[in-house]
Amino acid sequence: MRSISALVALAVAFAAPAHAADAKLPNVVFVLADDVGYGDLGCYGSTKVKTPNLDALAKAGTRFTDAHSPAAVCTPTRYAIMTGQYAWRHAPGSRILSGLAPLSIKPDTVTVPALLKERGYATAAVGKWHLGLGEKETDYNTEIKPGAREVGFDYSFLIPATGDRTPCVYVENGRVANYDPKDPIRVSYTSKVGTEPTGKENPDLLTVQKPSYGHDMTIVNGISRIGWMTGGKAARWKDEDIADDITKKAVAFIEKSKDKPFFLYFATHDAHVPRVPHPRFKGKSGHGLRGDCIQELDWCVGEIVAALEKHKLTENTLIVFTSDNGGVMDDGYVDGTATDASGHKCNGALRGFKGGVYEGGHRVPFIAKWPGRVPAGATSDALLCHVDLLNTVAALTGKPLPKGAGPDSFDISAALLSGKPGRESLVHQSGNPNALAIRKGDWKYIPNDAAKKKAAPELYNLKDDPSEKTNRAATEPARAKELAELLKTIRG
Repeated sequence: MRSISALVALAVAFAAPAHAADAKLPNVVFVLADDVGYGDLGCYGSTKVKTPNLDALAKAGTRFTDAHSPAAVCTPTRYAIMTGQYAWRHAPGSRILSGLAPLSIKPDTVTVPALLKERGYATAAVGKWHLGLGEKETDYNTEIKPGAREVGFDYSFLIPATGDRTPCVYVENGRVANYDPKDPIRVSYTSKVGTEPTGKENPDLLTVQKPSYGHDMTIVNGISRIGWMTGGKAARWKDEDIADDITKKAVAFIEKSKDKPFFLYFATHDAHVPRVPHPRFKGKSGHGLRGDCIQELDWCVGEIVAALEKHKLTENTLIVFTSDNGGVMDDGYVDGTATDASGHKCNGALRGFKGGVYEGGHRVPFIAKWPGRVPAGATSDALLCHVDLLNTVAALTGKPLPKGAGPDSFDISAALLSGKPGRESLVHQSGNPNALAIRKGDWKYIPNDAAKKKAAPELYNLKDDPSEKTNRAATEPARAKELAELLKTIRG
């Protein structure tokens, strides 16, 4: 996979002399959707939810059918994308973080933005962060560091954690946007702060969505959240405007950076709870609020594409669209999704949902477009993983990784550009960093012992059985043993 010849060829195509090469370096736009499943897009089989912009992106590029998030939940996937390391190897980034967690990436780590910045790129992170902020417990009343800047981003406009977690404010370049020092922000995940009403104590004040489980602490915009907060009223976002707010910031970055190579990490929030689409999208899909949010996401992608076209950047821009994990229906709020009768299946025919090691938890849409480089109108079954972004952009920009960087990241540029095979093996993480599965070739092995379960191991041939219906561990003991040993070796 880490083919020397492929790396040399790409280096020759994109490298020195530096002053001449910079004009040839591709812009990279990495769109990371939130909780969008394998079956949520029209180009992946959805007949209910309409995604014309993403379908057009797939038509102009390559649609991958065997791409995977490094984990089945958000924080560990995002950590792996940035660092090229499986998050289960690094405890701070291996679990879903609160809105007070410190930065999970060590500032001296080689990351995707840091690597590209060294190559002369302008870099920006816009949207959901959920990697922690600050050195210790985050203080939202002062400059917050370390943060996105310390891991390589020139510009950042962040949702600190998730929409269903406090604090419900944006952080722009290390400071809370629209912060009022006369109204300091206090946040807690252990006990109530302030006197603001909560979903648990004041359910009659919930005007948008009621929680189905959890999510019953401080009420913001008529929705109760995970965690308590008080203060920061002028800085609080409006949920229905989040997609517009982050898209405007992303488009502005493209315009500002149009005269030099740039890397845009655009992490949307649509489809994640609470699902509050803008009124112009509400009721427009055939799949309730969740479908409306996915159609809103499709609009966001359309705006990014339009900005690239406006500034004549399309031909030299690699766009990747994917998701941080598989889809889920009921994720903590009563919003009609769990009882939706439209027939839409967020993960298509795949088994499982967000949080689990079955395919529905981590096999996700993955679309790549780069005119003249990535084959147009193509479909590929190459095995890919988001953790490969670091090594791949290093190859595409002719800047090899330093020794020890991105230990789990492979160069998949040949799969992107030439339709070649992808990885040979891949480790899947569930929501639990100790609950892993392994994939090699067509076979997937789930040990079912990490959490001291009594369940028997599971073995599936995904080529014949992508829905993981037939456990073949008993009939293929040698193969099960081989994969068990491989997983043990990789875990170290």
